[in-house]
Amino acid sequence: MKYSDVVVIGAGQAGLSAAYFLRRAGFEPGTGYVVLDGADGPGGAWQYRWRTLSLADVHGIYQLPGMPLETTDDSQPAADALADYFAAYERKFELPIRRQVKVEAVRHTETERLLVATDSGDWAARAVINATGTWTRPFWPYYPGRETFRGRQLHTADYRGPAEFAGQHVVVVGGGASAVQLLAEISEVASTTWVTRRPPLFRDGPFTQNDGRAVVAAIDQRVRAGLPPGSIASATGIHLRPQERAAQRRGVLERQPMFARITPTGVVWADGREQRADVILWCTGFRSALDHLAPLGVRVSGGGIRMDGTRVVAEPRLHLVGYGPSASTIGANRAGRAAVREIRELLTPALSA
Repeated sequence: MKYSDVVVIGAGQAGLSAAYFLRRAGFEPGTGYVVLDGADGPGGAWQYRWRTLSLADVHGIYQLPGMPLETTDDSQPAADALADYFAAYERKFELPIRRQVKVEAVRHTETERLLVATDSGDWAARAVINATGTWTRPFWPYYPGRETFRGRQLHTADYRGPAEFAGQHVVVVGGGASAVQLLAEISEVASTTWVTRRPPLFRDGPFTQNDGRAVVAAIDQRVRAGLPPGSIASATGIHLRPQERAAQRRGVLERQPMFARITPTGVVWADGREQRADVILWCTGFRSALDHLAPLGVRVSGGGIRMDGTRVVAEPRLHLVGYGPSASTIGANRAGRAAVREIRELLTPALSA
């Protein structure tokens, strides 16, 4: 058993932000705080993004606290640039990150500490900051016949680039920004069909600060009520880059409503129309990776976790960052600062004893 005042779970944007503020608040590496990360290298979810996603293509990158993101090559794959940036950040601030450590469960104990059980041994912590994001929990909706499809099915999380689909017909499912981005580039080498549950909302004008505040406030209200947070991205609309505008002019972004079922060779709509397909690409989003918190029993009847800021109401030693209203890069930074401030107040008597 190892002991640390604060265990941070996850070393993406939210986890590194929390670690930075813990360091600045005077917590000692190791005994004061430690960061457990399941990946084999720096970069959070960014390191797994498709190679054709460049820095110039990414909306809303926000630098980590205390160190600017400096680059002179916007054509560089975001996966490489941000993995390098995260690695440099970890080195600069000498953050105590332990990698390829899978957190299996967080449990109550008979002491004042929470038990963080991992595949590399257990930790006892006075407080836990959970920053596990969503990338490890891709959402696959079920439609009748999905298991019969003889072609290939993959999720956004599996996508590596358009070249492998050359000459095929790809059905892209999903109404978010990722679906539109992948659809545009796949359509350069393959024929496509775009399917969404609701008509997409394209945003022509700028997404203002007031727009952002309204979206975050709505999600904050949901998590305070114990409801699942929903997606920030789905509430902001889809901003089309030049390549998606070009695809729109080519007719690629003419969406179809959701099909009724899947057949061995394609998809079928309720009116009997059929579309042959070689590939179904599910751009259907992600869910928060929180299964390891189940032993704490913090979910409520609404299906979510009732929050007060970053603090879980049912377990004040547990903070969620990069969740709900802080599930954006700038929100993650602010959440890291807020979580550390509250944890510092919570632990002050124990730390001074």
